[in-house]
Amino acid sequence: MGTNYYRIPTESEIDARKQRLQSRIRTMPSTPASIEGSFRYIDNPQDEWCKLSPWDEFIEGTSVHLGKRSGGWKFCWNFHNNQYYQDKESLLAFIRAGRVVDEYGDEMDREEFITMALAWNQPDGQVADKEYFDTTEHHAWMSNPEAYYDREIDGLRVSSSTEFS
Repeated sequence: MGTNYYRIPTESEIDARKQRLQSRIRTMPSTPASIEGSFRYIDNPQDEWCKLSPWDEFIEGTSVHLGKRSGGWKFCWNFHNNQYYQDKESLLAFIRAGRVVDEYGDEMDREEFITMALAWNQPDGQVADKEYFDTTEHHAWMSNPEAYYDREIDGLRVSSSTEFS
């Protein structure tokens, strides 16, 4: 059993997002094309071929999975393919710029979270690396275990996947 942690915006950031959402809704085009396209008229910085709706824009990045704490394992960070942060320094800055909640919605002090995560099962916690995969049984579907190895970034255990629970 483990616990997942998320970075959510500060109250002031959410208030600013609400103001922008309200402004977008007030000026939303009501053309047949806009309605048929589910009001997706805002340029998407992640995909130039796809448009966002005002709601998509509002919720983008509001709940960013930071990682998971599990018994016996080192804390496992989720780097989201470097979308929000690329290294330990930018990760910590990202965390400190928002709020931290666990998967149950309980808020945690940012510095307490950072201290806990960096110390979790150090130095001897389990890591999904070559040694781990060589010494444990695997399902037949795992023909290429190297693709599932954890990475190390600035001394942090980082998941090879962005989707995990």
